[in-house]
Amino acid sequence: MRLLVQSQSTGRYLVPDDLGTPVWVISLREAGGGVVFDPETAQQLIDDHCDFDDQPAIVDIDRLGTPNDYE
Repeated sequence: MRLLVQSQSTGRYLVPDDLGTPVWVISLREAGGGVVFDPETAQQLIDDHCDFDDQPAIVDIDRLGTPNDYE
């Protein structure tokens, strides 16, 4: 399982910068370093770094393009 935190309001991804501080980026290519491997860590990122307006969602990138893809 490879998970990313994505803002449903802006489409941006929450990923660590060079110092490890979470920041929002637009490009999925830039978000590669923001992959986490368990739901608890992804939820902790949301709890610590997201506002209600971000409408954060946890996206399992291994699910994309499969029969279980998000609709």
